[in-house]
Amino acid sequence: MNFHKRDLCLFFRLLNPGLTMKYTVLISLLLCNLAYADAREIDDFRWEGVERIVAIGDLHGDYENYLEVLRIAGLIDKKGKWSGGKTHLVQTGDIPDRGPDSIKIIKHISKLAKQAKKKGGRVHSLIGNHEAMNMYGDLRYVHPGEFEAFVNRNSATLRDRYFEVYMQNRKAQDPEGFAALPENYREQWNLKFPLGWVEHRQAWDPAWNPEGEIATWVLERKVSIKINDTIFLHGGISGYYCQNSLESITEKAHASLGHYNPKSPGIIEDEFGPLWYRGLSGVEPHALPATVDAILEHQGVRHIVVGHTPTRGVIWPLYDAKVVMIDTGISNAYGGHLGYLEITSDGLFAGYQRGKLPLPSNDEGRASYLEKVIGKDPDNPYLQERLEILLHPVTPEPDDTEKTAAPGGVGEMATEETATAETPAPEPIPICGISQ
Repeated sequence: MNFHKRDLCLFFRLLNPGLTMKYTVLISLLLCNLAYADAREIDDFRWEGVERIVAIGDLHGDYENYLEVLRIAGLIDKKGKWSGGKTHLVQTGDIPDRGPDSIKIIKHISKLAKQAKKKGGRVHSLIGNHEAMNMYGDLRYVHPGEFEAFVNRNSATLRDRYFEVYMQNRKAQDPEGFAALPENYREQWNLKFPLGWVEHRQAWDPAWNPEGEIATWVLERKVSIKINDTIFLHGGISGYYCQNSLESITEKAHASLGHYNPKSPGIIEDEFGPLWYRGLSGVEPHALPATVDAILEHQGVRHIVVGHTPTRGVIWPLYDAKVVMIDTGISNAYGGHLGYLEITSDGLFAGYQRGKLPLPSNDEGRASYLEKVIGKDPDNPYLQERLEILLHPVTPEPDDTEKTAAPGGVGEMATEETATAETPAPEPIPICGISQ
């Protein structure tokens, strides 16, 4: 039987009924405090004894909403400086794309990490699929403001130089195509490569600059970490990665990002990999309960916290709260739905602009919980839709299974981009396999 520190305070209250209530309360409170008084870093991927954890999901370039969700969680003051004490903040990736202020967020959260450490807290920023995409050059979702953030007085000259090299290479590789280019080709090219584009690549892509500022920052992040009895990551863990250690997952991602090979991208474009997988979040092919239990047992935890799949306004538990989805859609690109997950010795809580709610510990309690969330955000139509699906699930047609979520999941509400290298599984997903 696995016995976790959080159980100490609860367990003692059931013992020795002969003691007076006064002494029972005092001793149980002492044990509760001791259970979380020895926060320590076991290794680079694991912490234990952390008093309070706050986890936030995808930010997608929305600096103001990022700051606001930290404020309502009590982690920063009016000046944006750390006020969270010994709290550990986990941001599960996808800072960039869809919004203009990714660089501002990265710079602020980096400063915040230093401030938190001085106060006994920590800030853990994880790698998401959009950090990876920016590094290996999939820029489909980059907001124009992201390029503008890199513009300086030398940008026009730098772009002109890149255009010259670009045209020389094109002429050498395809002389006929080069000769057929229209007269206004430079204008078309400028639209594809706006000012700041070159600087963006130099900052993000190790192939452009091995010492790029943002690339270096990403390669200092981890894919997944464990704090107390919970692991955190961006997408999820599928049966293909069930037995992989936290170390190996990050090592694989760093290797692929540092030396990207489009013909063999590996874990960073694997639709069943930790940056892209949605099966824990109610999207087909959803994870089997046996796989969820195997992951928990292998990692020695009770909960898996994931971002990536937007819930449109709710911290959402699945598999009897063994999995918790926290991508509420903080960015205005997804509606600006502010929310965070809080974990303390008292349990799991969902934080919103209008207060906190305890998360239900089983699936049966989700309808009542969701009704309370709706009470705090009555104008959010996505919450009403989720409640309707939860109360009146639709049996999928035989040819519509790919669009259907697991019971209580998110179905088509979760649609977003998928990994660029989608390869159908050649065989059934293992219950608990390992990726070599």
